[in-house]
Amino acid sequence: MDTEQDQFGLELDETTAEGVFSNLAIINHSSTEFVVDFVTVMPGMPKGKVKSRIILTPQHAKRLMNALHENVQRYESSNGPIVDLEASSELSSIKFGTKGEA
Repeated sequence: MDTEQDQFGLELDETTAEGVFSNLAIINHSSTEFVVDFVTVMPGMPKGKVKSRIILTPQHAKRLMNALHENVQRYESSNGPIVDLEASSELSSIKFGTKGEA
């Protein structure tokens, strides 16, 4: 049974609703948090620009991973498999150390 306390609303301002383009995610973690930097890398440019940084608890990082997995499965059920293209030679030559990339 839904009560007023069970209701959850979101507020989305106009600027945030426009979104930000990212074609690279760099993921780091410590024992207490996951840090996801969303980056835009443009062809011919010497470096990318971090457009957004999201900091998550390990529990929320796992929930995000599961939610993304579920949504990709739903997308592929409706639209067919997503082809995982190899990164361009320009991107694959960028070294990010031991950080995760997506």
